Amino acid sequence: MQFRAYYLPVWCVLSLFTVACSTTKDPVPAQPTTPTTPTAPAQPLPEHLTLGNPSGATPDATQPTNYLLSKPQYALSYHRDRGIPNWVSWHLDATWRGSAARQDDFRPDNTLPAGWYQVQVNSYSSSGFDRGHMCPSADRTNTVPDNSATFFMTNMVPQAPRNNQQTWANLEDYTRSFLSSGNEVYIICGSYGRGGTGSTGTLTQTLDNGRVTVPNRLWKVIVILPTGTDDATRVSTSTRVIAIDTPNDNSINTNWGQYRVSVDAIEQATGLDLLSAVATSTQQTIEAQIDNGPTN
Repeated sequence: MQFRAYYLPVWCVLSLFTVACSTTKDPVPAQPTTPTTPTAPAQPLPEHLTLGNPSGATPDATQPTNYLLSKPQYALSYHRDRGIPNWVSWHLDATWRGSAARQDDFRPDNTLPAGWYQVQVNSYSSSGFDRGHMCPSADRTNTVPDNSATFFMTNMVPQAPRNNQQTWANLEDYTRSFLSSGNEVYIICGSYGRGGTGSTGTLTQTLDNGRVTVPNRLWKVIVILPTGTDDATRVSTSTRVIAIDTPNDNSINTNWGQYRVSVDAIEQATGLDLLSAVATSTQQTIEAQIDNGPTN
C-alpha cells in the first residue's frame, strides 16, 4: 500500500494548535440565581389601633358584621346588621384638643359599602335613647373637621340618657384630665347584648324598624401612659388601666367607679381580644386586675 503525504495550510495548523492548547472543558455558564424578595419592614399599626385590633376587623364588605372603618379621628368595627359599632378605638393626647366648637352635625356615614343601610339622623327619634357618642365630641376639638367626624352615625349607639350624659360623661371628663399632667390615653369602647331601658322606662330591643339594635351593656377600657413613643411596648404591669361595664339603663348610678371590672371580664362577655398588641405576659397581669384608683 502506498501512502501519500498530505500537507495542511499554515492557517489550519495554527487553528489546531490553538484548540489543543485551550481548555478541554467548555466553560460552565453562570447559573441564574433566584431573586430574593427583601423582607418588608413591619408596618406600624394605625394610630388608633396602636394597642391592637380587638376583632381583627378588615375593610372587607363580605364581612358585614366586623367591617373596619379607619378614619383619621378613630377606628371602629361596624356591625351592619345591628346598625352600631362593635367597638370604637382612639388615641387621645394634647394635640387632639383645641378650641373647635361642637358641630352637632349628626349624619349618615356615606363611607359604608354601597348598598348598606345608613343609619339616619332621626333613626333614634322619640325612642327614649340618646345618640350616644363612642368617640366623644370633646376628645376631638383641635379642628372643625375632627370634631365633625365624631357625628357620623357609625360612631353612635342608642344610649340611655342618664348613662350618656352623666355616668359616661363623668368618666370622659376624668379621662381628659390626664392630658394636663403629661399623659396620653388610649380608649376602646363598645357594647353588647340586646335591649335597654331609656327615658320612657320601657325595655326596647331595636329602633328604626329593626335596623338599629339597642345594646344591653356598654363598656370602656382606658390605658394611661406618660407621653412618649412606641406606646404598645411601653405598657407595663404597672400601667393604670380602667375598665367599666355599665347597664344601658336610665336608672344607672352616675358614679362610674362602681362599674369597674377587669379587662378579662369584658373579653369574656364580648369575645374580643383587647390590648392584643401589648406583650402577652403584660396582658395577663393588667387584664386580670380591677382598677381601684381615684375617680376624680
